[in-house]
Amino acid sequence: MEATKSILFEPTKIKNMNLRNRFVRSATYDGCADIGFVTEKQICLYSTLAEGGVGLIITGIASVHPNGRTSKFQNSISSDEFTPGLKRLTSAVHNRGAKIAVQLFHAGREARFSKSSNRIPTGPSWVEKDPYFKGEYRAMTENEIWEVIHAFGDGARRVREAGFDAVQIHGAHAYLLSQFLSPYANRRGDEWGGELKNRLRLHHEILQNIRQKVGEDYPVLIKIGVQDGFPGGLEFSEGKLAAKYLAELGFDALEISQGLRGATDEDTEFRTKINVINREAYFRNWCHQIKNQVEVPVMMVGGLRTFKLMEEIIQDKEADFISLSRPLIREPGIINEWKRGDRHRAKCISCNKCFEGLLRGETLRCFQEK
Repeated sequence: MEATKSILFEPTKIKNMNLRNRFVRSATYDGCADIGFVTEKQICLYSTLAEGGVGLIITGIASVHPNGRTSKFQNSISSDEFTPGLKRLTSAVHNRGAKIAVQLFHAGREARFSKSSNRIPTGPSWVEKDPYFKGEYRAMTENEIWEVIHAFGDGARRVREAGFDAVQIHGAHAYLLSQFLSPYANRRGDEWGGELKNRLRLHHEILQNIRQKVGEDYPVLIKIGVQDGFPGGLEFSEGKLAAKYLAELGFDALEISQGLRGATDEDTEFRTKINVINREAYFRNWCHQIKNQVEVPVMMVGGLRTFKLMEEIIQDKEADFISLSRPLIREPGIINEWKRGDRHRAKCISCNKCFEGLLRGETLRCFQEK
């Protein structure tokens, strides 16, 4: 097929980061790291994504602090020893024309340690008889909060030194920043809890610390969960205000997603049965409303499969970027196929077997026949 023009393939930028198109590979845990270090398998994975036409690749979660990791198979940016491998990864992606950002991450109460370590995960506050989270954890002290803030700043410094084009802060899903934003998980009575701006103080302090260490010119993005997946948690009315506030604080782009996870797939970012167009773009309304109130670029993620729909979203100014995760697991070269004119619907059937495999300790792959 002959290539046809599309707004999705127009060059664009975030801050001073020039991008070849509007396609983002949304951060996707791959389970391929070696006790935090970059592996050859990851270099191959990200090289393939870059060759496949992605404009901006956001890596899977990289823990900024040893107390914030979920697995020994995730990447770490918690010390300088991890930098050489990250430099190799950056070079491989740049040589293939894409840009790459690291997603900086702390798991909070979702952290996982070996029993012999005697570590207990920490979150904003202890919630007794929580039906949505059964793990053992305790409330963070103020000193521990500041330790995490500095860890994010130091992680961003290492990321820039390794040649990455940007960082993205993980402020969504089940993890620490989303826990602090949620009035359900954050029941603190000090200046880190209570009203919305207090629950966003961690986000604010992290951004300030990062800016002190990487400068004002470096793109700092955030993935934000704007609504929890259960009653009594963060509601979109507050999540929308949080997104506006973070944009005004100086985050350079917002990726809009789910907050804390509910009991079923339908109450999480991992929704299934995306088999008709009406099931696609399940965060579309959130993105549209937020896009109308902020001056920074907005990335839409969540069940996007149909090229024409993606074009419509950008043309109608409901978002500035299309962010894909599961479709690129099955078809890492689909963006170049679309660019050449083959506009087939993404083959991902949203079965979540890729995610289930990761939970079993397997590496990222599609379980469907290609």
